[in-house]
Amino acid sequence: QVQLVESGGGLVKAGGSLRLSCVASGDISSINAMGWYRQAPGKQRELVAVLSHDRKTSFAPSVRGRFTISGDSTKGTVYLQMNNLKPDDTGIYYCNADCYIVAAMKDVVYWGQGTQVTVSS
Repeated sequence: QVQLVESGGGLVKAGGSLRLSCVASGDISSINAMGWYRQAPGKQRELVAVLSHDRKTSFAPSVRGRFTISGDSTKGTVYLQMNNLKPDDTGIYYCNADCYIVAAMKDVVYWGQGTQVTVSS
């Protein structure tokens, strides 16, 4: 089992910045990658950014150049620095851990409880 706790959401004006943090506990040795997803009202949850165990990163086109992901998935930490925020970035941001459970020989995905980000125009 892996537990994820996010922090750092809030209300910010367009053009502002926020930094989200996520800390994992439990069987962090099973984590292959950590990332951030978001869900806007009435929309499906979408990928924002991913950090793999070998420090490779990937971003959604809508945030590339504005958001940075950092941390160390082998230690169970991931951060999302969000700059030049836009009203379209509003939503609940979820931390995600993609794990491989050796004993069960299967992949398992864990989610945090989410943190609200609201960007006003």
